[in-house]
Amino acid sequence: MGTVLGAANKEANGSALEKKPTVVFVLGGPGSGKGTQCANIVEHFGYTHLSAGDLLRAEIKSGSENGTMIQNMIKEGKIVPSEVTIKLLQKAIQESGNDKFLIDGFPRNEENRAAFENVTKIEPKFVLFFDCPEEEMERRLLSRNQGREDDNIETIRKRFKVFLESSLPVVEHYETKEKVRKIDAAKTVEEVFEAVKAIFALENDKVTPPVSSSSIL
Repeated sequence: MGTVLGAANKEANGSALEKKPTVVFVLGGPGSGKGTQCANIVEHFGYTHLSAGDLLRAEIKSGSENGTMIQNMIKEGKIVPSEVTIKLLQKAIQESGNDKFLIDGFPRNEENRAAFENVTKIEPKFVLFFDCPEEEMERRLLSRNQGREDDNIETIRKRFKVFLESSLPVVEHYETKEKVRKIDAAKTVEEVFEAVKAIFALENDKVTPPVSSSSIL
């Protein structure tokens, strides 16, 4: 009886694992165009876009104690503790009803990455990395006038520094696993999305290969 139950439990656990959501990490410096391209991917490929920054800003607006702590850290150009962001991401994943997610702007450092994989038991299918020169990102941020208090030159430069020191090692980690898909983000929105579409089409083909006639016979 015990062995039968054990086998049943293993089978149940296996099926639960198969139902894990598909996650694509979207990384790039501030102003690299991640948000615009994520909106395009949602429209064309049916993913749910989860912006770590948007989730954190929503928490700030809620007026919670957590939100005040987040606000102070962002003002100083610091990275919010992993567990705070992971909890917000997990909640959004559970409430969405979808099984395909773009996680934008996270993980922002190696500790974020390790914590996310450890807590969620999910590894990204791949990492979409928007590679853009700092001068171009700075120009875009200063001209976008979104009323965000983290869009002033001093904070922008702090964010660039944090990105280079903290986020590039995450990209390098996934490069060793051949999971990074790099995009030249200095091009026009349309050109960048053509490159993005090509990547998603290729990844979709990997998941659902065409059925050959020989396998039917």
